[in-house]
Amino acid sequence: MASTAAYDEIADWYEEEFIAGQRYGSGRDDPLGLGGLLRDMLGEGEGTCLEIGCGTGIHAASVRSLGRTPVGVDLSGGMLRHARGRLPAARADAARLPVLDASVPAVLAMMVHTDMPRYPAVLAEAARVLRPGGVLVHIGVHPCFCGGFADRGDPDAVVIGPGYLDGHWTKASWTDGGVRDKVGATHLPLPELLGAFTAAGLVLSRFAEGGRPTPAVLAVRAVKPHRAR
Repeated sequence: MASTAAYDEIADWYEEEFIAGQRYGSGRDDPLGLGGLLRDMLGEGEGTCLEIGCGTGIHAASVRSLGRTPVGVDLSGGMLRHARGRLPAARADAARLPVLDASVPAVLAMMVHTDMPRYPAVLAEAARVLRPGGVLVHIGVHPCFCGGFADRGDPDAVVIGPGYLDGHWTKASWTDGGVRDKVGATHLPLPELLGAFTAAGLVLSRFAEGGRPTPAVLAVRAVKPHRAR
């Protein structure tokens, strides 16, 4: 599985090369549509938005533009070093959040679930810290069209090979210019991913996809019910 040390080792590259120049919300600089998905799925609101796996804090400005107050947690001290000045953040395990029960109105998980082998436990923790009526927004790698089984070498098509149902961790990647060949990725097939939300007691309310011609991103908005179902 991907380790904290792995992200520590690539933190400077991630900040200075991989992310440099990307402006989320611009169609030209945001080919996956992450900025639009974040705005549409999270929406305007008030109070704390806890970003789990906040990394270098690149989404904090978008969260603030919605009237919310971004706060982050991440395992990698190297990534958090670059997050300084972007949002308040603490080094913590997303599966064991240092946050009180029912204390935040929103939780954001942005392109991180493939870095979290215990993602069902992470969703359970997110549900624990959410207030009743609170919103969880997940925007992540599309389980159907990305992973060690998907080759995106042709910009007009995706070639899908064996591996979708394996549910394994791998460093296999169609490119050496991304993150996955460096730190690996955990894959959850779509039924397991969506089932983890309902198992956490969350109610699925909206879905969206991003990226063309074949979606590379799946977005999910879920709500913590006011009463146990």
